[in-house]
Amino acid sequence: MSLDTPRTESRPERLTAHEARQRLEHERNSRLTQLQAIDEAGHGSEEQMLSAQKDTIKRVIKEIEDAFTRVHDGSYGICQGCATPIPVERLEILPYTRFCVPCQRTTACA
Repeated sequence: MSLDTPRTESRPERLTAHEARQRLEHERNSRLTQLQAIDEAGHGSEEQMLSAQKDTIKRVIKEIEDAFTRVHDGSYGICQGCATPIPVERLEILPYTRFCVPCQRTTACA
């Protein structure tokens, strides 16, 4: 099932704040573990690649922290592009996303 296809099964429209926090905490912990593994890998000819990976992981951690703020202020799960609810299936896969799939595609193309 595509993420931008309408849902036909009965699922909740939105994740609860508790569910969102759990998913975000799991994502943050995973990224922090990745950063630690990169730091422990040492340096060498792969230093530039490791630096790029660290930058990417740090960017995702920032997005996760921003998502915690959205949970707190009540805007979590609302697309920042079109202001419609982001499908629960998308939030289950990418809990820190700010956009629905159509808006993400538009943003990525811009």
